[in-house]
Amino acid sequence: MLKTFLPQRIDNAYSGHRLALWLFALVVSVKILQVLLAIFAGPSVVVSADGIPLDTYTPASAQTVVAVLALSGLYRLIIYLLCVLVLVRYRSAIPFMFAVLALEFLAAQLILHFIPLVRIGTPAAPFVNRILFALMIVGLVLSLWNRDGRHTGRA
Repeated sequence: MLKTFLPQRIDNAYSGHRLALWLFALVVSVKILQVLLAIFAGPSVVVSADGIPLDTYTPASAQTVVAVLALSGLYRLIIYLLCVLVLVRYRSAIPFMFAVLALEFLAAQLILHFIPLVRIGTPAAPFVNRILFALMIVGLVLSLWNRDGRHTGRA
């Protein structure tokens, strides 16, 4: 399994289940859409999707929150574009990138546990992100298995 997760050569040779490729494409596509919305429609995303009460902030504070969200989106966009490159050209790294995406989610949840966001209502973003996380885990498991159902790699 370790050889599949961390291959010696990163190339387009992919031996995992084909469904993992579709799940990877779906997760990455939704993540890219989320980031682009955060960058280009920041204020409405902050209020509607994230449930952050921007109208209770001073204008300068609200602008800072939106700017930080956009910058965070830019940094994440770079990771997601690398995911697209992996999907198109370096498929042997798909299990590793699934793990990177899952680690990104878990690290964000850990930070939010200690520094929670003040939210109003029931925003959609946390729910959507939990679904994407579940798809990441399923995709990771599927990417580590051969198409015929046997586990790939030895040691």
